[in-house]
Formats: sequence, C-alpha cells, structure tokens
Amino acid sequence: MNPVYDVDGITIYHADNADVDWPDPGDVGLLLTDPPYGIGWSAPTTGGNVNGVSDTHNTNAVVGDVEPFDPQLLLSYPRVAIFGANYFTHPPGGLLVWDKTGGGKAKTFMPGAEVAWTNVVGGCHIFHHLWSGAFRDYVDNEWKSHNRGLHPTQKPTRLMRWIVEQWTEPGDLVFDPYMGSGPVARACADLGRRYVGIEIVEEYVDAAIGRLGQTAMIFND
Repeated sequence: MNPVYDVDGITIYHADNADVDWPDPGDVGLLLTDPPYGIGWSAPTTGGNVNGVSDTHNTNAVVGDVEPFDPQLLLSYPRVAIFGANYFTHPPGGLLVWDKTGGGKAKTFMPGAEVAWTNVVGGCHIFHHLWSGAFRDYVDNEWKSHNRGLHPTQKPTRLMRWIVEQWTEPGDLVFDPYMGSGPVARACADLGRRYVGIEIVEEYVDAAIGRLGQTAMIFND
C-alpha cells in the first residue's frame, strides 16, 4: 500500500493498520501511540452543556474503542510508549504522566491526568501542561472554552515533543499505528525524527497533513 503523505521523512498511511506492513521492530527507535482502549468512549453530542459552555460539536465515537484492547502486538517492539496505561494490563515498566491541570493550577471536571506505559525508562515521569479537552484556559477559577481538538482524544503536540525529545535521537524512526490527528507526526517533524503513522479515519489524516504544513511556532498546542 502506498502512503498518502511521504515528505522529509514523515510518512502517513490512510488505512486500517491491519492492512499496512508495519516497520521492522529493529528499525524503530520508539513506538509512540495512543490506541483505543476498549472503554467505549464517545464524544458529547450536539446541544450538550459542560460547565455552562454550550457544545455544538458532534463527534463520532473513537473507531475500535468498543472492542477489547490487546497491547501484545505493540509490545513486540523493543521500545514503546503507549497511552491509556490505566485501561489495559501491561508488564512492569515506567509511566509517563501528563498532568492536565498544569501542576494543580486548575480544577477539572475530567480526569486530571493521562498515563502512558513505557519500557524505555523506569519510574514515573510527569509532564505538566494545562489542557482539558475543549477547555484550555483557566481564568478566575473556571475553564474558558477553546477551539475543540481535531480528534476526540487528542493529545497536545507539546506532550509528544517532550516524549520524542527525551527518549529518541535525531534521525530515529518513530512509529505510530494509531495516528489520530497527528500530534506525534508534528512533533517528529519539529525535532528531526523520521515517522511512520497509520490512521483509518480520513478526516484525521487530512487534519494531520494540514498540521504538518504549519510551522512549529504557529502550531504550538
């Protein structure tokens, strides 16, 4: 299968990842991905109201999220960082924690952190970055609405830059079989890492390619 995007070491496939030949584990410096966890998550529907802010965006459920998640195929890679660590069973290793409250700066109606499991480093490593879905500014003890993310479980590009910069070297290949809207792709482009990503939803593929056309200074979430 041919990629839909292949520029300056960044390669993207629009496909079910079962239909694409995955890179050889020996060639991959880090598998970094945010897979569906099997929790049946669905975004709010049109007309919802969260903390007084009207939600007029209707988003499809995450593809594959109603099925049990088995990380074994991902764990066949020697170096991995997989988000959703609190939703699936994994062997002993380290944890990468995204503190969404920005170091306790804000109260959140959603979980205050998200966790990735990794076999690259031991212990618990924390990244503080204030963000709670569509709400990313906290003023006078309440969240202010921000443009909703491109993907319902989107992660910040800054978070992915932190992981990629800490645990890979320039020129390394980063593999992301659940690409979403492409924050890992954007991080790799910014940091001079090669990248292979796969995403089944065309809307998110288009969004990822659009993000790659922006400069790091412009796209700085």
